[in-house]
Amino acid sequence: MPAVDSLRTVFMGTPEFALAPLEGLIAAGVNLVGVYTQPDRPKGRGKKLAASPVKQLALEHQIPVFQPHKLRDPVAVAELQQLQPDLIIVVAYGQILPKAVLDIPRYHCINIHASLLPKYRGAAPINKAIVDGEEETGVTTMLMDVGLDTGDMLIKRRLDIGANETAGQLHDRLALLGREALEETLRQLCSESLVAEKQDDELSCYASMMKKEDGLIDWQKAASEIHNQVRGLDPWPGAYTSLDGEVLKIAETTVVEDLSGKPGTILSADKAGVLVACGEGALLVDGLQLPGKKRLSAMNFLSGRPLFVDSQLG
Repeated sequence: MPAVDSLRTVFMGTPEFALAPLEGLIAAGVNLVGVYTQPDRPKGRGKKLAASPVKQLALEHQIPVFQPHKLRDPVAVAELQQLQPDLIIVVAYGQILPKAVLDIPRYHCINIHASLLPKYRGAAPINKAIVDGEEETGVTTMLMDVGLDTGDMLIKRRLDIGANETAGQLHDRLALLGREALEETLRQLCSESLVAEKQDDELSCYASMMKKEDGLIDWQKAASEIHNQVRGLDPWPGAYTSLDGEVLKIAETTVVEDLSGKPGTILSADKAGVLVACGEGALLVDGLQLPGKKRLSAMNFLSGRPLFVDSQLG
């Protein structure tokens, strides 16, 4: 097996999660013959076209960038074939690779997935692990096949999830862990010591893309469940309730187990936070945000918008 820096490698990725693995490949001197990423998308109030984080990094390092709208397009497949890749590495690319693409590289198509497969296949494994109250997660490198995150597993790296850790915070730690796992995968690949392990489909579960409506808080649930929902959907799409007919986003919560009341009722509101009764226990909220406004601490929010004890949220 050739050394990793001599392998003609194509990288496919789009969001920030893919940056750390790509930076690792660049630092290792891997021969990156092309980077594939999603087409530029409208962004911000002006809806100006914006390049993906991966595209920006690739251009900084003078790596050729390809942005096909559909990788299934025969023209896109032919263009990829002309690069003659030995290896394709995929990290949150945003398109499913058809068999015609999977068959192109001389060796493998390798994917980094942000879960301990076979748990949490799909688009939102980081969010779902937190929402489900998992205490551990990790990353898995795998050989890609035509299924959705169903390929043989290669390297796993684990980490604990903090009790108050948000999806955004966990995302950043897993991205760095993904870089480490990829580097180890490539070392073992080139030393021909890599061992693939089939997934047990009976142990699998699916983490579908989060939607805005997933953030709606049901105060009848236990405070611990709502706490997991809040941090699992932070920063996007965000957990929310209603206040006097307005949407109120909720963040930075703490479970208070020894209090109770009618679910959704404000038990206290001061600089320490807004305490809301849940179906079991209560939730102390220190991050609040109204539509079109910035997220504020409870102290700053209450200075402009008082909340009264016994008021109802939701």
